[in-house]
Amino acid sequence: MNYEERDTYGMYKGNLVGGSGVVVQQGPGPELMGADTLMGNDVYNLKDEDLGDIKEIMLDMRTGRVSYAVLSFGGFLGMGEKLFAVPWSALTLDTQNKRFTLNVDKEHLESAPGFDQNSWPNMADPSWEKGIHDYYGTKPYTGDVIV
Repeated sequence: MNYEERDTYGMYKGNLVGGSGVVVQQGPGPELMGADTLMGNDVYNLKDEDLGDIKEIMLDMRTGRVSYAVLSFGGFLGMGEKLFAVPWSALTLDTQNKRFTLNVDKEHLESAPGFDQNSWPNMADPSWEKGIHDYYGTKPYTGDVIV
C-alpha cells in the first residue's frame, strides 16, 4: 500500500492535470507529507530490488526533525523480520512509483546493524547515531536544537 492509498483525508488527491498536461499542485505533497501515510510504504534500491517497508518514523523531539525510518526486511508474515534504523536523509521519495528508494545493495542492508522488535537500540546515544550514519554514508543533523 502506498501513500496515496493511505490518504484518508484526501490531502494528495488535489493535484489536477491542466489542459496541456501540466499538473497543478493543490494541497501538500510531495514536499510536505503526513507521517501516517508514509508508514507501510515500500523501499526499493536503485536495482529495483525490494528492501522492505517502513514500519515507523522516528522524530527527534529536540529539533522536530525526522531522524530515522525504521525499515523491516526479511522474515515471513512478521516472523523473523529484522528491523533497521535508516537515516531519513538516506531515503528518497520516488513519486513516480509511489515508494522510497535507498541507495544500498541488498547484501549491504542484510549486514547492516539491525535489531528485533523486542530489543530496540538507544537511538539517542551519540555513538549509536554515529555508527548508523557512518554505515549509510550520511551525516546527522547538527546545531539546530530547538528548546
